[in-house]
Amino acid sequence: MYSHPRHTYGKKRKVEVVVISDVHLGTYGCHAQELLAYLKSINPKTVILNGDIVDIWQFSKSYWPAAHMKVVKHLMGLIAKGTKVYYITGNHDEMLRKFVGFKLGSFQVVNKLVMELDGKRAWMFHGDVFDVTMQHSKWLAKLGAQGYDALILINRMVNFFCHKFNREQVYLSRNIKNRVKSAVKFINNFEQTAADIAISNDYDYVVCGHIHHPEMREISNSKGTVTYLNSGDWIENLTSLEYADGSWSLYNFREDLDVLVQEGDEELEPTNIQLFQNLMVEFKLKTA
Repeated sequence: MYSHPRHTYGKKRKVEVVVISDVHLGTYGCHAQELLAYLKSINPKTVILNGDIVDIWQFSKSYWPAAHMKVVKHLMGLIAKGTKVYYITGNHDEMLRKFVGFKLGSFQVVNKLVMELDGKRAWMFHGDVFDVTMQHSKWLAKLGAQGYDALILINRMVNFFCHKFNREQVYLSRNIKNRVKSAVKFINNFEQTAADIAISNDYDYVVCGHIHHPEMREISNSKGTVTYLNSGDWIENLTSLEYADGSWSLYNFREDLDVLVQEGDEELEPTNIQLFQNLMVEFKLKTA
């Protein structure tokens, strides 16, 4: 795993491109406070929101903490300043696919994106197109998402007591995925499929999200080699991808002591609900 460059405390790091995916705003598992701290620590030219940023599948009117709205406001602030922001649609925010092609200033909604970076082409998309469960049994996928969210809640309760008794934190869902052979096989198949298609289309990089598994490695087949990158998520791993000075790096929030915020009780009462509901009405989206 490639580490990210350290930065001087108090100064924003300059990043040409940052790729963030699978934030799942509107769910209990989302680490919005940590994401906001990270976003405030960088000065990106381009922000790629690679799917599942807002979890419309599981959105509830009763849960929209202040930290979640602050992330939205920060991104809106970047757009207002002229920072290019691409929102690549995912499966949990698939309702936004009806707005593909929508542009507002430096903001654009797309299904996929091809960028040229220092003479090399990067193919970016969320990755749910490879998920057979998503394609053929959406109800099963949604049921699985609810179970995943419940597991995250249990994990937070466990870690609360671990913190109280000075024990190391545990990551239940990540450990389960890493130990179940079918899950490992799915991840390997996902990565190889993405790489094979990218190689056949002469891309230099293929950038995905969706599987909550941060990765950065070279993948080859009989026709060539491509750099496969996955930005991970902000539920378990708290990772992103950064492109600067001609190369990619994988950022890990938990390893960045300059940005780590003090743990505290996050406000759980619904805040800014009216503003969010107005946005939902504006885009004609249904809420749970």
